[in-house]
Amino acid sequence: MLSRGEASDAVSGHGWRFLLGTLRTSVRVGSLTDAVSLAARAVEACGEHADGHLRTDLRPNRVEFVLETREFAALTDRDVELAHRITAMVEALGLHTEPAIDADLRSVQELELAIDALDIPAIRPFWKAVLGYADPLPGAGPADPLVDPIGQGPAVWFQQMTEPRRQRNRIHLDLCVPHDEAPARIAAALVAGGRLLSDRRSPSFWILSDPEGNEICVTTWQGRD
Repeated sequence: MLSRGEASDAVSGHGWRFLLGTLRTSVRVGSLTDAVSLAARAVEACGEHADGHLRTDLRPNRVEFVLETREFAALTDRDVELAHRITAMVEALGLHTEPAIDADLRSVQELELAIDALDIPAIRPFWKAVLGYADPLPGAGPADPLVDPIGQGPAVWFQQMTEPRRQRNRIHLDLCVPHDEAPARIAAALVAGGRLLSDRRSPSFWILSDPEGNEICVTTWQGRD
């Protein structure tokens, strides 16, 4: 298994970013047909390892690639190797792996939903059932996160409360962004009317709110080891 720092360093300069235990990149394309063709080439590049490591999200203007060793729900040297294979394949086509930051395409990111709870084992089964979600790994405990079994929806995790806070929002968003893009994302949110509630635990996360107090945490992999 790779540490957070090892994973980030291994793909630095290759257009990939480390987010929440995955390696992610995007490639600009001109059509959905091009996207399907590029995804097929990525599967070929990964060979026998594709099914156990690679996920793709295809759009008419963009293909997003996600790598993770699904057997362990973690990153391994194999994922780094596959990232380099995909990058080489993409560059051979005259394209580029990149986070995709411009006026039209946001960067790669990962969204999570966090629920504050006094009794996590009591509420977790409800959210698992109503969302149709699953445990992240066999043998998951009563306080572990929940994941979408087909990988479309955000993961849901539970934050332990010490006392009731009924006048405060009990559900907030966690948005994991590339570590080198967090300051710009936060600055844009503040210009748009947001408030910085806390940066005490940055660069792991910053707590922001909209003008009415609804909260979101902007997170990165840094500061967690």
